[in-house]
Parts: sequence; C-alpha cells; structure tokens
Amino acid sequence: MKLLKDILFKVAIESVKGTTDLKINALHFDSRKVAVNDVFFAIPGVVSDGHDFIDKAINQGASVIICERLPELLKEEVTYVKVNKTSEALALMASAFYDHPSESLILIGVTGTNGKTTVASMLFALFKNLGFKTGLLSTVNIKVGDTNYKATHTTPDSLTINKYLKQMVDDGVSYSFMEVSSHGIDQNRTLGLHFKGGVFTNLSHDHLDYHNTFSEYRDVKKRFFDQLSSKAFALVNIDDKNGKYMLQNSKANHRSYALKSHADFQGKILENQFSGLLMKINNHEVWTKLIGAFNGYNLLAIYGVAIELGMDISEVLTEMSKLDAVAGRFEYFVSPSKITAIVDYAHTPDALKNVLQTINSIRTKNETLITVVGCGGDRDKEKRPKMGNIAASLSNTVIFSSDNPRSENPEEIINEIEAGVAAQDYKKTLSITDRAQAIKTACKMASANDIILVAGKGHETYQEINGERFDFDDYEILKDCLTKLNK
Repeated sequence: MKLLKDILFKVAIESVKGTTDLKINALHFDSRKVAVNDVFFAIPGVVSDGHDFIDKAINQGASVIICERLPELLKEEVTYVKVNKTSEALALMASAFYDHPSESLILIGVTGTNGKTTVASMLFALFKNLGFKTGLLSTVNIKVGDTNYKATHTTPDSLTINKYLKQMVDDGVSYSFMEVSSHGIDQNRTLGLHFKGGVFTNLSHDHLDYHNTFSEYRDVKKRFFDQLSSKAFALVNIDDKNGKYMLQNSKANHRSYALKSHADFQGKILENQFSGLLMKINNHEVWTKLIGAFNGYNLLAIYGVAIELGMDISEVLTEMSKLDAVAGRFEYFVSPSKITAIVDYAHTPDALKNVLQTINSIRTKNETLITVVGCGGDRDKEKRPKMGNIAASLSNTVIFSSDNPRSENPEEIINEIEAGVAAQDYKKTLSITDRAQAIKTACKMASANDIILVAGKGHETYQEINGERFDFDDYEILKDCLTKLNK
C-alpha cells in the first residue's frame, strides 16, 4: 500500500478536499473494478465520461476521487483531488505507485504510422539473442522475458504500462521496447515514463477519424520527441519529410537513418528477393531474411538503436541476419504448386503500396498477382478510396472484401473502397463480402507460380462484426484453401 500524498508528486493539483495522508490499495479508471481504499480517476472519454461514475466508485469503496470537476455533493469520508487533466494525473500517479519502473531499465519507444510493431518486436528478439533479458509492449503481445501476455491496444493505458514495467524490473529485465501510438501520446499514456530513446519510422494517412487532420496527427507524434530528455536519443527516418520535423525543439540527441539521404545510419539495398535482403549499412554488408525496401528502413532503425545503446557492431549484424519476420508482417509460404501466398497487416494506403511495390519489384511479371483487401469499419473513411486505387493499380486482380466491419455495413465499406478505382483498372476488380469466400476465390483463380496477397488483418486471428469477435485467421484459411485445392 502507498500513501496518497507520496504518489501525488509532480501532479498539477488545483484543489484538495479531504486528507492526503491515507493509505491506498489500488488505482482504477474503470469504476467496475474499484474496491475498498482504491483511487478512482474520473476521465472524460469519447464514449463516456468518468465523472458520471463517481458515485458508483464511492459506493464500491473508493476513498479517493481524482477529477476535473468536483461533484456537487462531497462526502466527508472521501478525499477529492481536482486536477486540470485526469489522464495526466493517472500517468504520473501510476508511475509513482509502481515505484517509477521505467527509470530502473532502459526503455525505447517506437512511433510512426508503419513499422512500429516490426521494429519493437525485432529489437526485443535482437537484444534477447544478444544475451539480455528483455521486455516488449506491442500491438501483437506483451512479453516479460519469456512470458507472453495478450495485448489489447497498441499503447496500453498508463496503469497497465507501469504494472508490466514493474513486473519487468522485478523479473530482471534490462531492456524494454514499446510501441507508442498517436492515441497513446494524445491520451497521456506515456507521460511520466523515462525513455532512453525514441524512434520515428514514417508518417502517412491513418487515424484521421480520431485526429481530424494530418497536421494534428503529425503534431501529436512530435509531442513524444518533445518530451524526451537531453540524456535520451531521438532516431528518425529522414527519408520521410516529417523526420526532421520530429527533431525540432527536441532536447534529445539527434540521430538519423535513411536509404536515400545522407544519415548517421546509412543503408543501401544490394539485393531484394523473396528469400531476403542483402543490405549495406554504414559500409557493412548484412544478409537478412526480411523482404522489401520498407523492411530495409526497419532494419536500419533496429541497427541504429542497438549501436546507440552501445552494442558491438559485428555481434549486432550477426544477430540481425538471424531475425525472422514478425507474425502477419509479410509472412509468406510457397505451396506445392509454387503459388506464393503472402499475409500482411497493411491497413493504410502507404503500407499497402509498400507491400505491393515490394512484390512487383521481386516478381518476373510472368505471374498473376491476386490481392484480397478490405478496410476496417468505424475507422478513418478517407483512406478507403485511396486503398482501392492502390490495390487495383498495382495488382493484376483485386478482390475487395470485408475486414473488421465492426458496426458498419461491410458492403458500404466496399463501395467506398471501389470508388477510388481508376476507370482503366475497374475490369481487374471484383467484390466478395465474405472474407473466407474471397480468399477461397483467390486460391481457385491462382495457377502455378502466381502470387496471392491477403492484406489488412495480418496477425489478427479474429473478425469483429457488430461488437462480436469471431475466430478468423487469414494465414490459416489461405493455407487450408490451397491444401484442399491441391495447389
């Protein structure tokens, strides 16, 4: 148990009603989880406002309420702390409650539109292979050493982050790697964390349903680098025009990586095949199992972080050559009849373009490239026609299908995707709402040496329809269909 006054350190308090000299048991922002002697944070949200649940939290035993607006009726036995932003208070108090765990290990944050999962996950694998006990907070999963936990958000809430970081510290983890999303930054989930370094991968069209404009999305990302200390490093992709912008006003040590521009970590792709990449990094050659120019950037980021953290160059290059692709990120197999089947998480225009351009740069053009793609519901609508245009222009055949429609009508989503298809590409397209049928149709259409790309879901093993999740694994369905068709 902690004393309330001890974890209020650094919190911008506007007023206090009641004593701060009391023991508290746990912190919660979900009133349903509150028990006796807990602190409840009333956080205003998009769907609901935590202030509406203050009475419920008190009835369940909460002894402290952290809020932005004091209730009209105050109960004598309860301490009320009024703050400017409850989400900021939660982040700072969560860190203090768990004894500031981010200061007891080396924490690296990775942000950007595409590549976060790959860079963070591969850094975890690299440092593990270099002999360190490592931790990971990613979209795919959370890892504390060899123990896996299921992830629910790209950037978990402040309580979850600090809980797992504390677990990592207790377990002897020395390096931890974390995906940092724009939502997480905007909602102050990373506030109070001590980052040794931050990585910027790239910026493209995504999450504009949340951020409204691209400039707002960009500025939220920048906030992460603005918050880094002078003892940290900021490593950015300067081939992306937003890379240098991220460094403006950042106190951190500025570092850069690039394939096209002059940078601290300079890369050049020498060979690009389905079997892997041959790269030159700062005059050192390395062969990796990863594919495509976009992975060239990811590898440069990984290399840059390792070198900035003082790792031996030859050891890093040796271990980089052993790294496997992250689940659902350009994950592929070749069927007995030599059909190359690829599953990728590409769910933004830029990511889809990268994957399709990579395939087209490797293949001989004697094969047919069949792409199955959709867009998620209740998310950024502006990207749908863009993805339709990219898929149709860079594939021989495209099947538009449902992704995670959520509360939207999947056929309406498909109509919005189709609206972006250029007139000359329309004959290449067809629409099959049922995703399993769409994959099955792609398999039936494919002949020996052809390529099938199933994009959008990647590592996800479910479909979300009207608030329910159903088992659905693109990779397994694709493999099963080709097996049943004897292809």
